[in-house]
Amino acid sequence: MAFRHIRLIAVNIDGVLLNDTFSPVIHRFVVRRGGTYTRELERAVLSQTQLEAAEALGVPEPAEKVVAAYFQEREEYLREHPLRLQEGAGRLLDRLRSTGAPLVCYGGLGRDHFERHLAGLAQYFEGPGYICTDGFRPGVRQIAQDVFGLGCERALFIDDVARVAEAAQELGAAFIGHPSTFEHSHQRAFMREAGVRHIAGSLDEIDEGMLRAVEAEASVRSGRRAGATV
Repeated sequence: MAFRHIRLIAVNIDGVLLNDTFSPVIHRFVVRRGGTYTRELERAVLSQTQLEAAEALGVPEPAEKVVAAYFQEREEYLREHPLRLQEGAGRLLDRLRSTGAPLVCYGGLGRDHFERHLAGLAQYFEGPGYICTDGFRPGVRQIAQDVFGLGCERALFIDDVARVAEAAQELGAAFIGHPSTFEHSHQRAFMREAGVRHIAGSLDEIDEGMLRAVEAEASVRSGRRAGATV
């Protein structure tokens, strides 16, 4: 199948192509310090810059120290639960590439994270290959417009965080959700509350039928937005 309207597909690295290691580490970080992991805290922390997320955690220390402590906690967690490629990641990228739209990967960690864990899949991605969004979360506008020079309505984002879905909806971009299966995660509920139409429990669920539907809806939505500005 070939997309005619969508001209960019942006795929999140952690939680989509790699297993979610952020939600469980944030939960453990909060609980170990006597805090309570709530819906409100999760919404305030995920898909924020590192310093904003640290401040939202409410730990009475400078944000820089909280970030350092968090990443130390994450290293401990990864020794027990290593990062791994998600089941179906390669098959998903094959399907996405068959649309003819350029692919780019993005996430909140630096390029070295991408090069270390997705080096074997780097050939799927174009342009910069990977974009670190820590300085401009959630990054929908910046990735589509600033990096690729496209209107947001020409882009599809695949992410595990509802905040990205909400930004995509506001800007007219297409979105597919792949929320975490972590038992304490609220992202699936947040996506449903936001009215996300396409939520996949596995990467194989992002199949040709879903992609065709997303492309058709994006084309219709773009036409309506264009008509509203006439």
